[in-house]
Amino acid sequence: MKIKQRESLDWLFKQLFKTTGLLTIALLAGIFIMLLYNSIAFFLTVSPLDFFTGSQWNPESSKSHYSIVPLLVSTSLVTFGAMLLAVPLGIFTAAFLSEMAHPRLKMFLKPIIEMLAAIPSVAIGFLGIVLVGPFIAHVVGLQNGLNALNGSVLLAVMALPTIITISEDAIHAVPQRHREASLALGANKWQTLFLVTIPAALPGLIDAVMLGLGRALGETMTVLMATGNASVLPKGFFDSVRTITATIAIEMGEVPYQTTHYFALFAIAVVLFLITLSINLLGEYFANRLRKFDA
Repeated sequence: MKIKQRESLDWLFKQLFKTTGLLTIALLAGIFIMLLYNSIAFFLTVSPLDFFTGSQWNPESSKSHYSIVPLLVSTSLVTFGAMLLAVPLGIFTAAFLSEMAHPRLKMFLKPIIEMLAAIPSVAIGFLGIVLVGPFIAHVVGLQNGLNALNGSVLLAVMALPTIITISEDAIHAVPQRHREASLALGANKWQTLFLVTIPAALPGLIDAVMLGLGRALGETMTVLMATGNASVLPKGFFDSVRTITATIAIEMGEVPYQTTHYFALFAIAVVLFLITLSINLLGEYFANRLRKFDA
């Protein structure tokens, strides 16, 4: 009797988990179909060539311009800058916590790092306006610090808890025998860390970077407040920019319903969706290849 009850319970949980997984896929597909359906209405009015090759996003002018290029370049610039800061700092911090830090220091630092993820994005954006931005302007000699560099610094701070936490778990999961074998062959602790432990943890580190990248790509309020919101093609990190997420947040609440401008916001949302999905699939592909190679 107990065996039958256990089998029934196993079947029930199996169906529950299967249904939950299928529901998640269905929701994701539904969101994509909704975005795609509305974006098709936009491309019936505006040429895809103008959308992907133009140089202006200015829907409110007398001759409207709907080009995603300035928004795409701005998003890429801010995200690249954030990852340039967050990835090495996050991985090295995770390596320190896992391999070097005293247990008491680790117990003190980990909760502080994890608390960074609980800070509201609007609070980080406010700090960018009153602290980081003026500091950048003073150091570089600009009129204001609301630019891509400011957004990159703030996004790096927001991505750090994710990267550090997952990287620390990946490094900690490397079998101890790998370290012992390296030390037995004459390598010191630093050589073991950089030549054995971190390479062995690479699949997990890639996952950490991909999640941090997704965090930076999807952030809205911080970049809306701290980057200047200039929808022009930026030339560098000291120019004001407007990301795709900030554009949707600013304009969706005021745009007339079912106009070309309204459908244009769905079109840029589809592009952002596809970029994020492609990055995640690419990261998962390389991480799985590295896992098979290690196996």
